[in-house]
Amino acid sequence: MTTLTCTPAARTTKSLLGYGVLAGPLYVVVSLAQALTRPGFDLRKHAWSLLENGHLGWIQIANFAVTGAMIIAAAVGLRRTVKKGAWLIGVYGAGMVGAAIFHADPAQGFPVGTPETTAVSWHGMLHFLIGGVGFLCLIVACFVLGRHYARRGERGLAWFSRITGVVFLAGFAGIASGSHGPTTLGFVAAVLTVCAWLTTVSIHEYRNV
Repeated sequence: MTTLTCTPAARTTKSLLGYGVLAGPLYVVVSLAQALTRPGFDLRKHAWSLLENGHLGWIQIANFAVTGAMIIAAAVGLRRTVKKGAWLIGVYGAGMVGAAIFHADPAQGFPVGTPETTAVSWHGMLHFLIGGVGFLCLIVACFVLGRHYARRGERGLAWFSRITGVVFLAGFAGIASGSHGPTTLGFVAAVLTVCAWLTTVSIHEYRNV
């Protein structure tokens, strides 16, 4: 009879990857709960970053900060397993923490009473710049891990990673263009896809530790 043991290092790695399993669902559930209940917020028009404003804005600020910290922890776990591209995911997590510190400006009529067009503050500009760097690193990470899994013969994860990179790149390009409607909903779909990808990769590596 063989007794399976889990070393302290393996337990630590599993714990770190566990944050990657939970980060995406946490971010999505908290964001959607606010988007569907806060007066004046329209999923077809408003980016989730705008939820950082108003008297309940602290919820989304905390959501960004906690999710970002969890993604950084997951990146450390991935550094112990796949190694390839882990630091890029860490930068993405740091970008979310930065987006919490430098919150987005009120805009497009949200919160209620805000004009459609508003001036961009210094912290609003930093929010977009930091978020943009994090998004770009995440896109590159998808393709790096896609190549990694392809080399290991794990074709399903390889294609999921590549498709996620393409979908998120398209979603980011759409939202960066400043248009609304389909592009805003497209970015929501891209966020859901990347959250599902991070959860899937974290579960896969967790099982292999």
